[in-house]
Amino acid sequence: MITTRQNEPDKPSVHQYAVDYPCLAVDLAAANPRRNSLAEELREAARSRNTRIAYTKAWQRFTSHCHARGIHPQEARSQDITKFFIHLGTEPAESTGRPLAMGTLKMYRSALNRHYAEIGRESPAAGREISDVLAGLARVRDEVPRRVKALREYEIKAMLDTCPGGRFGRRDGAMLALGFAAALRRSELCALLVADIDILRCDRMVVWIRRSKTDQAGKGQRVAVPEGRTIRPVSQVRDWLEVAAIHDGYLFQTFRRGGRPSGRPLHHSEVPRLVKKYAVRVGLDPASYSGHSLRAGFVTSAAAHRARLDKIMEVTRHKNPATVMQYIRDADAFEQHAGVDFL
Repeated sequence: MITTRQNEPDKPSVHQYAVDYPCLAVDLAAANPRRNSLAEELREAARSRNTRIAYTKAWQRFTSHCHARGIHPQEARSQDITKFFIHLGTEPAESTGRPLAMGTLKMYRSALNRHYAEIGRESPAAGREISDVLAGLARVRDEVPRRVKALREYEIKAMLDTCPGGRFGRRDGAMLALGFAAALRRSELCALLVADIDILRCDRMVVWIRRSKTDQAGKGQRVAVPEGRTIRPVSQVRDWLEVAAIHDGYLFQTFRRGGRPSGRPLHHSEVPRLVKKYAVRVGLDPASYSGHSLRAGFVTSAAAHRARLDKIMEVTRHKNPATVMQYIRDADAFEQHAGVDFL
């Protein structure tokens, strides 16, 4: 049996305090000027690490744009920001050869709004003019959101059958099986610790998700994972831990030379690479799949096997049924089709 975290909740972290009590950072600084650094840390903790990184990159991009045109970014006007978004939304990016996606442009706007608020200036990116420009770009480009394909259970099984023996193959198999069976996001999968896995019996396991996209305060969520008959995620995880001789630390780690675990977690960018690698092995187009194909695949497979909506949401931890229904409609598109008897 693998030992795991205690049932008692952890003590609230600095991050939790910052989210639950947004005025705390200001109060600390006012009471003691020497605590300014802690106040800044608390304010930063109110946003996820990925959001902070994305906002920083967005401001750096805007700064470069302004400097190239002789504009001081702190003093930019709405017309300057309008030209910035038109440039990003119409000119191909060097890395991809395509203009930035609308979702990225909206994130850039949020980043600019945040920066101007932090320096005490009303954001020139918040006005109606910028909203109209973004709406116009969306209409002119008629951009269709990209949706990767979901991996069905039989496709996951085929991938698992191609996993080689040894530590690398065991790790790949455990990641594919657990990512699918627990409907994990790629960041959640890579952040798992050995202590987050509780194998209760040979046929069931509980996974503790410490923090996720919809749980930024870190309250934690538990997901029950049965062994099943096809994917067998409990056995996949147990086999990986045994062959890797990992007893603590990150569940999925990089390797040192010689094949020994390094103690460092895999970066979440490794998950889509893993999915694409095994998609090729089973004859699927790797361009159509990504790390999200595991999570989407669980929902689609569960819907195809007539699982109840509430039971699906227990695993995916979705809060809005409408989000899950998108996948269910895809799975049910040809079931009892209106035209089946006359087409």
